[in-house]
Amino acid sequence: MRRTRLKLRKTKVRGEIRWELTIPQKDAGRKRRYFTEKAEAETARDLAKIAQRNFGTAALSISDRLRVEATKAQETLSAYGKTISDAVAFYVVHLEQTSKSRTVKAAVTDLLKARKCDGLSRRYHKDLENRLARFEEAFGDRLLADIGVQEIEAWLRSLLVGALTRNTYRLRLSSLFQFALAQGWCGKNPIASVAKAKVKCGEIGILKPEELAGLLENADEQTLPYWALGAFAGLRSAELERLEWEDVHFDSALVEVKATKAKTASRRFIQIQNALRAWLAPYVGRRGNVCPIGLRKKLASDRTRAGLKVWPSNALRHSFASYHLACFQDAAKLALEMGHRDQRLVFAHYRELVRPAEAAKYWGIVPTGIQSSLSLAVA
Repeated sequence: MRRTRLKLRKTKVRGEIRWELTIPQKDAGRKRRYFTEKAEAETARDLAKIAQRNFGTAALSISDRLRVEATKAQETLSAYGKTISDAVAFYVVHLEQTSKSRTVKAAVTDLLKARKCDGLSRRYHKDLENRLARFEEAFGDRLLADIGVQEIEAWLRSLLVGALTRNTYRLRLSSLFQFALAQGWCGKNPIASVAKAKVKCGEIGILKPEELAGLLENADEQTLPYWALGAFAGLRSAELERLEWEDVHFDSALVEVKATKAKTASRRFIQIQNALRAWLAPYVGRRGNVCPIGLRKKLASDRTRAGLKVWPSNALRHSFASYHLACFQDAAKLALEMGHRDQRLVFAHYRELVRPAEAAKYWGIVPTGIQSSLSLAVA
């Protein structure tokens, strides 16, 4: 690179002797600086020579204002052990990310299209759509790359929902940002740094044997299979609603929960115990969906006829697990039938919740008129 000579000479300015330093500019112009002392002028010239040698003539074109700004910036960054070059590199990455980023509204639209093509369940797709719609209301026109952890946490808290619901929103947002990350619309998934809400483990609510018996005896013919399968096979409500009669294998005494219908997307089997066989006997040979249209209203009517004013959360599944563990004393089998990865959840929530005598009553609940031989013999 060609260097331009730096000139230093003595001159008069308003009748006073000054030392003039002429500094060449990038645009072929020149800049003059004046000093009272020759030593001061020579120091400035030497610094200019060093800058010219290291960075070329362009370095000599820095204005005093820019030089002051750079000095202040470096002082601020030095407290964090960083340089101006570090700051520039960081900000350039941010600018590149935002230039490629998309708005929340556009990203949500693309994600929903992609998930629909992926063949995910209609139930999951609708849940994803509804939850992201609320996020879109707040951040629709914002770029994904510009939304930080603190903003997301503040929004989640503003929902004023329970811990489980809030964590579900967090999970859906993670799907959105993970999808955006794969598309190059953001540099990272901020949800990884968003804290989960603490879920307080309340007391497990289960049905007494007398309550379940009354419910089954008062159930509508269309809804009876729902109650029986929930109580004696432990299927989740969503799994029950997707279940078809072809999934109930009377010949092999197994209920099959296919991967496409399971919450965990993994296939599993549940043994048909004698009580369940007795309640489902009139339905052998049925085809189509197990649950009828208008299920929710029909279930509510059944509970009203049975006099069950209070209905514990997940009452059927919790009852199945509690009485199964007390009766059969096989946590590993129970975990498999419930679709859990291991026994820890079973022991944490259902161990010693009911006594064996109550479990015997529960698994002995059969339709009126059925022979007692169908009831389970409990050791």
